[in-house]
Amino acid sequence: MLSAQHTSRPAIRPVERRRHQRMKVVLLGRYMLPNRMEYPCQTVDISPGGLHLIAPAKAHPGDRVIVYLEHLGRIEGIAVRTTLEGFAMTITATSRKREKFTAQLTWLANRDELGLPEDRRHERIIPRNPRSMLTLDDGSEYVVRVIDISLSGVAFSTEQQLPINTPVKVGGTAAKVVRRFDGGYAAEFRFPLSADVLDENLEL
Repeated sequence: MLSAQHTSRPAIRPVERRRHQRMKVVLLGRYMLPNRMEYPCQTVDISPGGLHLIAPAKAHPGDRVIVYLEHLGRIEGIAVRTTLEGFAMTITATSRKREKFTAQLTWLANRDELGLPEDRRHERIIPRNPRSMLTLDDGSEYVVRVIDISLSGVAFSTEQQLPINTPVKVGGTAAKVVRRFDGGYAAEFRFPLSADVLDENLEL
């Protein structure tokens, strides 16, 4: 019995030897496997060096994975193991990007621990230039006025009639109409934006 207990210990050593502490930050997003299929996902925990995802389709160890997470944007890495919920992966990034990533993670973790109120998934901002171009699937284009933007979506005013779930592009960003309100529409981006590309994706 004692020997059996000793042989089970190495299984937890990789967790103890992690270079980066994992933070319990829950974020929604999507990921793409090597076969180019895309799926929704949710983080279990995250660190500057890796993340654990709840995922319907599991990546195999060694697979290259691209993930788009709200607040954090695009992340690339390699799957290292499968788990009961999904899989864990490393994060491939330059030192500069990893430093920025660490700062974003720290802010997110502190926000959750402090219980800061957040009525929406992301803070919405009013753009400096409210004019943007709305493009429909048939290629038709219309100038719209952007009311506000977040990393996950945009609200805009237009006289066009757009059914819910209509695929559109606002500026250079693919989105889907999810709600109508008095004077306009709300659209959710196909992939959450990263903060550093938000403005350039929506300007004319």
